Amino acid sequence: MDENELSRVVIGLAIEVHNALGPGLLESAHKECLFYKIAKAGFFVEKEKVMPLIFEEVKLECGYRIDILVEKN
Repeated sequence: MDENELSRVVIGLAIEVHNALGPGLLESAHKECLFYKIAKAGFFVEKEKVMPLIFEEVKLECGYRIDILVEKN
């Protein structure tokens, strides 16, 4: 599955979650439900994944956090 196909699947799952929950809930509730749906669909998924920030010779281990990472490749 290429990036475009994977994106279509994940966006479709996100729309399912949004339609089921509706607007107004906290982002964290939507994120947990989306994480569940992606994992249930059989994909490798991680949440709150640390992504280091590298600037010249400085490496900050917690430069960023990825909300949801799907299929590491």
